[in-house]
Amino acid sequence: MNEILKTLFELADNEYKSFHAKLIPNVPHEKIIGVRTPALRKYAKEIFFGGEYAGFLNELPHKYYEEDNLHAFLIEQIKNYNEVVLHLDKFLPFVDNWATCDMTSPACFSKNLDKLYLDAYRWIDSKSTYAVRFGVCMLMKHYLNDKFKSEYAEKVADIKNEEYYVKMVVAWYFATALSTRYESVLPFVEEVRLDKWTHNKAIQKACESYRISDENKKYLKSLKVK
Repeated sequence: MNEILKTLFELADNEYKSFHAKLIPNVPHEKIIGVRTPALRKYAKEIFFGGEYAGFLNELPHKYYEEDNLHAFLIEQIKNYNEVVLHLDKFLPFVDNWATCDMTSPACFSKNLDKLYLDAYRWIDSKSTYAVRFGVCMLMKHYLNDKFKSEYAEKVADIKNEEYYVKMVVAWYFATALSTRYESVLPFVEEVRLDKWTHNKAIQKACESYRISDENKKYLKSLKVK
């Protein structure tokens, strides 16, 4: 057992393992060590600033869920945008769950919005479930503000993918967009641009938001497809 894996097992919390396993049901129980996220992030920083992470980032695929999360947290520490994208292109095809995907958020992305959306498009166009999901997450995290353009919503609306975790993130994207850019994305709902399940799920999630007025929630509910 290498030193990194040895440390991960030393950080294990069996009670947390049982709890967290229920949140990621598609990940085999034996793949989960049970390391809490704050401890894993702290360990990632120790490895990164110790300068001994290159070998680990080249060891794909990993065996354990926490190894994947550690991999993601190490990528987050890298400041060079192009290097981060290179590592993500290698890593994302091996991601097998929503949690690892959604908690991956490189800090350098916020300073490279002029090109991030193009890589998000590229990930969305891939055949990898969680690369697609990651691409949508990046458009949701970084462009549902004053950087918003209707073409970003068009890109998400045009996704044709029956994977549950892709459909969920599309619904999540539009629910969030309705709470921040209501007038801009409302036509996507009025025109029923999404499949029935995703359309209705987006409305459901939007109506759970405190940022949407009761009047708008009432109207959105009237747009549900029966």
